[in-house]
Amino acid sequence: MENQTQESRHHARGPRPRRQFGRRDIPLKMTKKTEDVIPPIGDSIRVIPLGGVEEVGRNMTAIEYKDDIIIIDAGFQFKDEDTPGIDYILPNTKYLEDNKDRIRALFITHGHLDHIGGIPFIIDRIGYPKIYTRQFGAVMIKKRQEEFPHLKPLDIAIIDGNEAITVGQLRVKTFPISHTIPDSMGLIIETPYGNIVFIEDVRVDNVKGVPTEEEVEQYKMFKDMNVLLLTMDSTSIEKPGFSLSEDVVIENIDRFIKETKSRLIIATFASQVERIIAIIKAAEKYGKKMVIEGRSMKSNIEIIKHLKLAEVTNIIPLEDIENYPPDRIVMLVTGAQGEEFAALMRIANKTHKYVHLKPTDTVLLSSSVIPTNYRSVINLKDNLYRSGAKIVTYLDSDIHASGHGNRDELKWIHQQIPYKFFMPVHGNHYMLCQHAELSQSLGHPKENIVIPDNGSIVEIYDQGQKIRMLKEKVPSNLVLVDGFSVGNVQEMVMRDRKMLAQDGIFLVVVSINTKTGKLKKSPDIISRGFVYLRESQELLNHARMIIKKTVENTTAGMNPIDFDLVKATLADEVARFLFQKTAKKPIVIPVILGV
Repeated sequence: MENQTQESRHHARGPRPRRQFGRRDIPLKMTKKTEDVIPPIGDSIRVIPLGGVEEVGRNMTAIEYKDDIIIIDAGFQFKDEDTPGIDYILPNTKYLEDNKDRIRALFITHGHLDHIGGIPFIIDRIGYPKIYTRQFGAVMIKKRQEEFPHLKPLDIAIIDGNEAITVGQLRVKTFPISHTIPDSMGLIIETPYGNIVFIEDVRVDNVKGVPTEEEVEQYKMFKDMNVLLLTMDSTSIEKPGFSLSEDVVIENIDRFIKETKSRLIIATFASQVERIIAIIKAAEKYGKKMVIEGRSMKSNIEIIKHLKLAEVTNIIPLEDIENYPPDRIVMLVTGAQGEEFAALMRIANKTHKYVHLKPTDTVLLSSSVIPTNYRSVINLKDNLYRSGAKIVTYLDSDIHASGHGNRDELKWIHQQIPYKFFMPVHGNHYMLCQHAELSQSLGHPKENIVIPDNGSIVEIYDQGQKIRMLKEKVPSNLVLVDGFSVGNVQEMVMRDRKMLAQDGIFLVVVSINTKTGKLKKSPDIISRGFVYLRESQELLNHARMIIKKTVENTTAGMNPIDFDLVKATLADEVARFLFQKTAKKPIVIPVILGV
């Protein structure tokens, strides 16, 4: 449909630069932005966020010094309302593709998809650089790579939490940080002018707002360090105080597993690996059987088994669930965000093959609501509550903690690291601005703080004395995964999809006599998402009159018939008529057959 839509529109618009009614006064001609000519780097250090600083997701940053480039993370972002029909959104790697001979390594901070999900789509484009990651991240990457057998084997070096690696003229040290997935790490990139401390997703383990001894000890190494630049996660900057300790969450879930005298269903993110391990251990401790449901959950359980992070001996097949007393069953499922085909949604809407909710069941929603999923979660909860089961959410009980530190946690990290320059990362623009304000409130001058966009070139120059953002940018337009297509999906395609969703389509098929320009028969009209044809006969009859009149008036005296002009005129007149009658602007596609 998209190809037909674009082709028909191309013919329909003829010589006109824009469609007055069918195109909502949006110019049809798509102009490609001329790429900036980037000045030579000289002795400067450049930090280039390729994604993750205008959104939560698709995290990827390049650090460049002389002839060397290292990359940190390669994630994707899930589609949103601006990209209907798209599978994933990737960082734009055009700059890296043009300079892949200078790429020395790709460092992965941890195994979440917004940090590793882009690897299969971009690794061949950037020359298969060596990947440095800790063990759990390596297993996650390899597991995902199995779905892309056409790619070359990856060169993965598994490193520990405190290691130094020399790549080109740069030396990179790693250090463990707290997050919701095992083997998360930060990086220290040593440069001639000082160290870049690169911290992505991070939280501070605490007890009622007091950092644990382990956290205090971990950050002591920065006390006397010459830190040139700090970058840090901004996702939860607007939340005050300290986030809830994961230990508290695990204690509460442990209590539910112990005290619930019926079937217990726990829904959480499959990426909450540490919580999943704790749930498995608690079920084992209290003599209960585990049932795992959901593809991503099962996949991560297999990784937990492979790495021997927990003794997984109490899992039973889903089909055997009725062979055990309900109070002996703990189900661990995906779908807390209301995903249409996830396990919990199928259970909630009574389409699951084996599991049907009962009033005696208890359901724990051990996750917060992602803003874009708000409506889906409402529908999920509506259906769950209709079952009569007991529903417990993070609003009712402390059964979820974020992996991203709240404002005071981030403030505490700032106070442990004596940095000169600061660049917030990982978040929407307003989050980065709030994080910059936090840095200023701690005494750092405004001119030492930069708030980048995707594609910004942040340059530390004058032997590390100054920082600036160049007026030039590297390519940063969206790179979309659309089925088998990976690349710059045309903006026109996205615009068409959004317009189809808003007002639908109105297809007009006209057969005309090529000698006389008269219609051979009454026009055929096909409509989807605009009006219900059976109940709009008066509108359709009037539309057919407009179509007949427009075509025959336009072709009068025309020999030969200019089909492009007829299509353009017909599209305009029909769109104008439909707008006048309905106040809607469907996509109007005229198809003219010469007979």
